[in-house]
Amino acid sequence: MPSSTVRAFVDPDEYFAGIRNLQIEGVVLQRGEFHAEATIIDLPRVLMCRFDENLPRLMKVTPSGRRAGILFATNPDQRPVLMNGVEISQGQLGAVGLHLEWYLRSSAPCEWGTMSLTREDLAAAGETIIGRELAPPTFAHSVTPPLAALSRLRKLHEAAGHLAKTAPDILAKPEVAQAMEQALVEAMVFCLNDSHSDEVRSVQCQRARMMRRLEEVLEANSGQPLYMAELCAEVGASYWTLRGCCLEYLGMSPKHYLWLRRMHLVRRALRRADAERTTVTEIATDYGFWELGRFSVAYRSLFGESPATALRRLPDVPKT
Repeated sequence: MPSSTVRAFVDPDEYFAGIRNLQIEGVVLQRGEFHAEATIIDLPRVLMCRFDENLPRLMKVTPSGRRAGILFATNPDQRPVLMNGVEISQGQLGAVGLHLEWYLRSSAPCEWGTMSLTREDLAAAGETIIGRELAPPTFAHSVTPPLAALSRLRKLHEAAGHLAKTAPDILAKPEVAQAMEQALVEAMVFCLNDSHSDEVRSVQCQRARMMRRLEEVLEANSGQPLYMAELCAEVGASYWTLRGCCLEYLGMSPKHYLWLRRMHLVRRALRRADAERTTVTEIATDYGFWELGRFSVAYRSLFGESPATALRRLPDVPKT
């Protein structure tokens, strides 16, 4: 059955967890009250989403292994987002595959949309519409479709999002959903058929694999400090290669990325902890912060409140 939902979020963790079909680890990059809205439309073959975020953020996205998709800006006046360090401009879209992780970074408030099909549906749609199968990309990269094709895709995507917000009962009708889906799939195929890659694929693939290895090392050492020599040895890259790759993909050094992730893990733990049973010191040291004065100052600067204040909040119970 066709369905749609529109949800508002004030908690970044809930927002990142609520993006369907993807496993997302995200961090907000700017101090402030976070607000986001997600519109999700589930059609028989197509899963499409529209997102609106008020603060810059960095997301590491792990695909489900089942669906290949595209993403693009939905606000013509916003700054470009960066996917794996490459700008996705107003005249471009990002194509993402089934397996390799990818990074999506914004530097300002951001509105963006996605659309995905299974591998089988993408291949069948290509065969039907353009006479040849379309295959998911090996790694995420930017593409530049014909302007008319991208414009039509954006208009159809916006119309579907408008229906989800204002008349979800109409969108739920099988006849409407089928017509909308066929138009969206056709527009997506035309965008991917005549587009060209903007990066040398072999180089991008090598960097994507390096970032995957980096994430594996960071995950294995998430609770303890790492030094660049150790990190480079475990990733299998030189200092300048790894640092350059992280600056391109993440906009920061690998050490700062690890620190930022750990800070957000501490924040999550503090907000879910019972102040009667644990302390800030115990939680901070669990995540490798032993200079507690510096930690407290950095925490307040990043989140706008002290660690003690976060601990004294009523615990956030994870939703099931």
